[in-house]
Amino acid sequence: MNQASQTPEFDAELIARYDTNGPRYTSYPAAPHFRGDFDEAALSSVIRVSNDEPIPRPLSIYVHVPFCMSPCFYCGCNRVITRDIGKADVYLERLYREIELMASKFDPDRVVRQLHFGGGTPNFLDLPRMRDLVGSLAQHWNFSSASDREFGIEIDPRFANGDYVRGLADLGFNRISVGIQDFDPAVQQAVNRIQSVAETREVLDAARAAGFVSASVDLIYGLPRQTLAGFDRTLDEVIDLNPDRVAVYGYAHLPNLFKAQQQIVADELPEPGVRLELFGRALDRLTDAGYVYIGMDHFARADDELARAQRAGTLQRNFQGYSTHGDCDIVGLGVSAIGRIGNSYSQNARDLFGYFAALDAGKLPIARGLHLDEDDLIRRKLIGKLMCDGQLDRQAFGDQHRLIFNEYFAPELERLRRLDEDGLVTVDERAIHVTPKGRLLLRSIAMCFDAYLPNETPSVRYSRTI
Repeated sequence: MNQASQTPEFDAELIARYDTNGPRYTSYPAAPHFRGDFDEAALSSVIRVSNDEPIPRPLSIYVHVPFCMSPCFYCGCNRVITRDIGKADVYLERLYREIELMASKFDPDRVVRQLHFGGGTPNFLDLPRMRDLVGSLAQHWNFSSASDREFGIEIDPRFANGDYVRGLADLGFNRISVGIQDFDPAVQQAVNRIQSVAETREVLDAARAAGFVSASVDLIYGLPRQTLAGFDRTLDEVIDLNPDRVAVYGYAHLPNLFKAQQQIVADELPEPGVRLELFGRALDRLTDAGYVYIGMDHFARADDELARAQRAGTLQRNFQGYSTHGDCDIVGLGVSAIGRIGNSYSQNARDLFGYFAALDAGKLPIARGLHLDEDDLIRRKLIGKLMCDGQLDRQAFGDQHRLIFNEYFAPELERLRRLDEDGLVTVDERAIHVTPKGRLLLRSIAMCFDAYLPNETPSVRYSRTI
């Protein structure tokens, strides 16, 4: 049996003991380890290598739209608050340059299997601007016409309606992700995001009627003024909305890093015990409603392709979290966007000034990145296997990577011993298995194999693991 298909077991005491700070492992090594000496020349080199592979990987394009109409105080994303749509035109002018420059470096036959618009608020762009942007992408890249292509977009339903969603369908989008966070009015007021169930339902219903193959919603636990009773009511509404997937993220309160979070009253945040109960309540309610726990913060209907991939052992992870297209090279476009080409990561300038300046000079706005060495690649593969499959055959993994597992990972296996004693994993002569209790602590398990953590202070850079 695939260990990742087991029903997770919520052990509040155990989770509290392991609730520390750590990476999310959407990449390994994590983004704080990217280096400033990785530039456009380095990226061009790895793209050439990827083009010359016997069977070049398909492409996944991520487009970052940084603008938001109003600030959500919990947000840690790279965004620009404005109601001036003209600022989008200035940004799009540079984005079109980046699209053309980046596309010129790739073999034109490479197929774009996945497209994702994130932010910020992608639907800050009205339909004419969105049509122009998608048209520019389609002009310079080879969009897949296969039925299993994923063209997704994140939507704030406060600034979208049914007509807008139908327009997105006409542009080829077939997946939609809708932010909710919490429907409790007290919580919404505390985080400056007033959003009704009705406007959320309009967007989801329009997406289904327009033929979107998947509609997902996002929730956050650990927000100010959240209570078990209020979160229960939110879960009632979410279950009634019947999305295909639900993401339940833990709020990371890092006001020193994210200025908007300074508007949140720290004393209004739920106590650690209540915070854990909020997640436990989401786990119980969603699984009772027929959702499968995929891992970390992801839930999906049993017939959703994420759940099917999990059962089949083909689930993967990328910067969007769990994915069925994790084999793609990822092209990041827009300010702060991150790409993953071959054995490298790269990130664009994280501020508009730096992003604009590079493109105005005719250069790609690469600010930092990383060439992965052999050890990085081995550990990335191992961490991915544990987080997606919930198990690892040590002998087979060692044979695949031409190493003696017990010798190569001797310190890591020693660190894993405590987790074995606490029931998060079982380690036998051949394999490592994540237990039902351990399924809720995948980040803690993965951290045992992270070669970078012993030399840093995770609390400075990372969110809580639960």
